[in-house]
Amino acid sequence: MAQEEQPIAPQAKFATGGAARPVRDRTLSDRVYERIVAMIVEGEFSVGVKLPTEFKLSDMLEVSRPVLRQALKQLREDGLIVSRQGSGSYVKRRPDGSVLDFAPVGSIADIQRTFEFRAAIEGEASFLAARRRSESDLAAMRRAYDELVRCVRENELGVDADEDFHAAICTASGNQYFSTARNSMKSNILTGMNLTRNLSRTMPMERNETVQQEHLIILRAIEAGDAEGARNAMRDHVENARRRVFEGNI
Repeated sequence: MAQEEQPIAPQAKFATGGAARPVRDRTLSDRVYERIVAMIVEGEFSVGVKLPTEFKLSDMLEVSRPVLRQALKQLREDGLIVSRQGSGSYVKRRPDGSVLDFAPVGSIADIQRTFEFRAAIEGEASFLAARRRSESDLAAMRRAYDELVRCVRENELGVDADEDFHAAICTASGNQYFSTARNSMKSNILTGMNLTRNLSRTMPMERNETVQQEHLIILRAIEAGDAEGARNAMRDHVENARRRVFEGNI
């Protein structure tokens, strides 16, 4: 078996439509996580199927069992596999098949973590934005929303408008630390937005309309000063985006 310091041989290619690039330096468990995700997406492990034993999987992926266990733990936390006591691990969900076409190399593990970060940070920012927003803040959100509508109508990706909408909400919170925290993760956030919006363009128009409606609900709650509604709408939106990628639904 290869040592932990040696990378596993990648068998799935992740592309963005341009040159593939890593989002950050990955741990070996991240690489194992992504390899297993690819095997699930490609149908090597179908939903409901029991995964090979840890011994067989670690041999197949040429990593130690502690590294494999860390990857399996993350897969369980992300709802992709489930462990049954005394029986083993089973595939619970299959991510959207297009994820392998649009996600950059090394990004899949990060994208899951980024969604968790965004739900926490942007949910609270939306809560405060509903209480503190100025007319200029609302104007910035409306401009970004209108641009998103135009992008959907003209079949454009709309990542910049999407980013502008969410960034405007953090600004409207009146607490610069929300924007600072979000900017520290901006490259990861944009990677996730590129993925989710690319996936949406491969789906029926109803998917895009659903996403737009989620943005509108957030905007309307902030306009109305409904802090709890804005928080819940943002959290729902970010969680739905995650589910659209990793659960292949809504």
